[in-house]
Amino acid sequence: MTYSVQSVFRQLQIANMAASNNKIEWCTVKLGEDYNWWVMEVSDDIHWDVDGLSVVDPRQIAHIADLVEPLQEYHFDQDIFEQAFIPFRIDKDLGDGYIRLVRSKESILDSDEPLFGLPDIVDEENGPFADFITHITKMRVSMLNDIIEFEQKLTIDEVEEHIREEENNNFIEGKSTHMFEEITTILDYVPAGFELDEDGDGDSEEIEEGLEDIPDFTEDEEEAKKISQEESLKWEDDDEDESDKDDTYEGPPPGDDEEEKPL
Repeated sequence: MTYSVQSVFRQLQIANMAASNNKIEWCTVKLGEDYNWWVMEVSDDIHWDVDGLSVVDPRQIAHIADLVEPLQEYHFDQDIFEQAFIPFRIDKDLGDGYIRLVRSKESILDSDEPLFGLPDIVDEENGPFADFITHITKMRVSMLNDIIEFEQKLTIDEVEEHIREEENNNFIEGKSTHMFEEITTILDYVPAGFELDEDGDGDSEEIEEGLEDIPDFTEDEEEAKKISQEESLKWEDDDEDESDKDDTYEGPPPGDDEEEKPL
């Protein structure tokens, strides 16, 4: 069997990328104004570009796991999900919204401790994360074609066009597209003019719903506990709007006050 120069070069690239993933041991992430985590620094800055690089946090991973659940009957491959993310655990709080994450050997889906996931995008076109995006797009299209009666079958190209449109809108607004947004755009996708039954997979629900039972970060380490208590890690704003406060006057009716009689 003979090999072309291009195929040999490609194999070397793949081997190099696999090795580079093993080199990255830690990263520093910051909570953005959009309440998503963005990578600021990595241990391997040769193979990884932090510009626009994002990570998914434990609650986002749990939410993605919920969204892919209906795809199981369409031959969803959980291994592709696992391989798409490099697991990291909380190391310490650096202050000012920064935390340091270190590489974990635990499964991103089965770990007892809360893990962050760095999308494996060293190879943006053919790497594990790209395979995951392709996989969930195919599964979503199969599911929608099965439960919605379209005049013409929905195609993968239509979904990909929708994704590109969303990314272009973000680009025009000067925003980077977070990986969580890219994933949920696919897993929540329903063509315009259609909707899923409420008894279906529940993709139209807000991200806050269904997350109440997910435990907060309760690691023994004090630093991790501090981070778990940060308001920024909550999906819902617990602060009530001033207009929603109960200002009901509970005193006696105006004008009914009796003057105190002298003894």
